[in-house]
Amino acid sequence: MLADMRASTTGRRGAGFAALVTLLTAAALFLSSPAALAQDGDQVATPPDSLPPLTAPTIIEAFDTPNDRGNSININWEPSPTLEADKLEYYRVERAPSPDGDFVLAGRSGPLQTSYRDSEAPNLEPVYYRVVAVGQDGREGVSESYGPVEAYTHWFNTDRINVMIAVIFFVIAIVYFVNAAKTGKDLFIRRLAGLDEMDNAVGRATEMGKPILYISGLSTISDVATIAAINILGEVAQKTAEYNTKLIVPCADPIVMAVEQEVVREAYAKAGRPDAYNEDDVFYLTRSQFAYVAGVNGIMVRQRPATILYMGMFFAESLLLAETGASVGSIQIAGTDAVTQLPFFITSCDYTLIGEELYAASAYLSREPVLLGGLKGQDAVKFVAGVFLIIGVISATLVAAGVIDADFAASWFVTG
Repeated sequence: MLADMRASTTGRRGAGFAALVTLLTAAALFLSSPAALAQDGDQVATPPDSLPPLTAPTIIEAFDTPNDRGNSININWEPSPTLEADKLEYYRVERAPSPDGDFVLAGRSGPLQTSYRDSEAPNLEPVYYRVVAVGQDGREGVSESYGPVEAYTHWFNTDRINVMIAVIFFVIAIVYFVNAAKTGKDLFIRRLAGLDEMDNAVGRATEMGKPILYISGLSTISDVATIAAINILGEVAQKTAEYNTKLIVPCADPIVMAVEQEVVREAYAKAGRPDAYNEDDVFYLTRSQFAYVAGVNGIMVRQRPATILYMGMFFAESLLLAETGASVGSIQIAGTDAVTQLPFFITSCDYTLIGEELYAASAYLSREPVLLGGLKGQDAVKFVAGVFLIIGVISATLVAAGVIDADFAASWFVTG
């Protein structure tokens, strides 16, 4: 009897276990079915072929990018009002040579963007565009094609007309003042303090019976600072010829040396003392930067010049030269447009022509019409620019304060 009871209990347990396995299997099959997944959310994407396509973008337009160098077309579109933005992955812009041709990918844009610039469009060739909305589930909505449209190069950038006006005004100012200087009109240029001290420095060298050392930098003849230094050298050489003071000019460039020899020769001839000119006083030293510094420092220590003039373009050698010159007790006057070297000259020299003062000194001393006209023309343009700057600051302040509404004028000062 006990054996029968045990067999009966074992049979009920086996039947219950089989029922449980059957129930779990059915549940697993139900949960893995597409219907169940659709009710549970978007855990698994439904195959795109079984869903309707996305709504295509509308109101597509394409046009050549204005004021550009060509090979660029802008494409704008409007998303469909029935399109759910959170279902959109991106827009795909496609290009084709004909409305029925094979469209190729031109680019992509984000789901919130409604424009794209095709920067690889062919010039002077008609092309068609269409925009494809691509959903997160892989569905697509293809718009109607738009075209034809051509990209081409624009001769003028109308956004920079203000720049053209400024350039025309600058050229007119330069030409006017150059012609005025050529006709003998007196153009006022304020005399710089460094130029006054240059006369005193030459006089001091004459009284002490010591030479003047003139260094025109390490740059070549193509540097505008070197040209300004050569112009100043001519005036200095004329004064040394008048006062019978020795002038020493070590050069770091052979072409600059040849030009400076002629400039000094003409200055001595202009002073009525061509016989006092010694060609060996204007000589080539070396092209190597620090070898040149060593040679010039040796001249300073041996000759102990009363005055040292540094004019032109200088580099890392500026402080080495100026410190040696200060150690031998020379009056030092420097002039350079090398911004990084100005602090060394300002701290080591007695007077320094800063930046454009070097060019102003060159024009002032040489009285060359082209230099004078250029200097006065630049001053005129700077004055007008300063006036516009003040007007712009005041206008921006008043607009920010809500006193006036002049936003339209802001585009006048934008340069692209």
